[in-house]
Amino acid sequence: MNKPLQVLIVDDEELARRLSMEYLRTHSDIIIAGECETGVEAVDAIQKLNPDLILLDIQMPELSGLEVLEVTGRRSGVIFTTAYDQYALKAFDLHAVDYLLKPYSQQRFDEALTKARKLLSAETSGIPATQALSQLISEQGEKMQRLLIRDRGQVHVVALDSIEYVEAQDDYILIHAAGKSYMKTQSLSELEAQLDAARFVRVHRSFLLSLAALKSIEKASKDSQVAVLHNGAQVPISRAGHERLKNLLN
Repeated sequence: MNKPLQVLIVDDEELARRLSMEYLRTHSDIIIAGECETGVEAVDAIQKLNPDLILLDIQMPELSGLEVLEVTGRRSGVIFTTAYDQYALKAFDLHAVDYLLKPYSQQRFDEALTKARKLLSAETSGIPATQALSQLISEQGEKMQRLLIRDRGQVHVVALDSIEYVEAQDDYILIHAAGKSYMKTQSLSELEAQLDAARFVRVHRSFLLSLAALKSIEKASKDSQVAVLHNGAQVPISRAGHERLKNLLN
């Protein structure tokens, strides 16, 4: 790439941010676009600045590095910085995603930048370099205990235990949790694949239900049934959905 690279530094440790800035000074093709202390700050900065490269801490307050990528949809131009041990980083090795293990040297830092430049050049040449990162985020999401929803510049963190049901609406899903509703750009099938099948069941092509929220199953008509929730809401149940419910409840 001929033009300078805009780099965003994201780390909750000030000393780590200072070290990255010091190492970056030796690279004439780098412009520091900004720095962030929390995951929430990083979400806003990524949306506003759209940097070429992000030096991203994995463990941070409020949102982790992977959660930042999930909320923003960022899938390229990322170098993780972390204090994780080598064993915990096996997932990153398997996905060929580069990371810097703290404390890291100038030499190791430079190697990561070289790799990042090659990946960014490959992307501009039309070669996809985002699949590994997407897979890593998806696999980590399978272990999630909360949903992250960005709406009108705000990031909502919704605990899975608070979710009552989710309904599909065109290209969105509407998540009903603890008396509130949140809209997210995601398919119902994608969310279903991420959630624990022992806790959430697809009761209808357009509805996903939390078993903990279920109060009873009642007839809506001669040939149809509804799930009545503890909050009073009613969710339609298809024949296939009724079979799934029976298998889980028996």
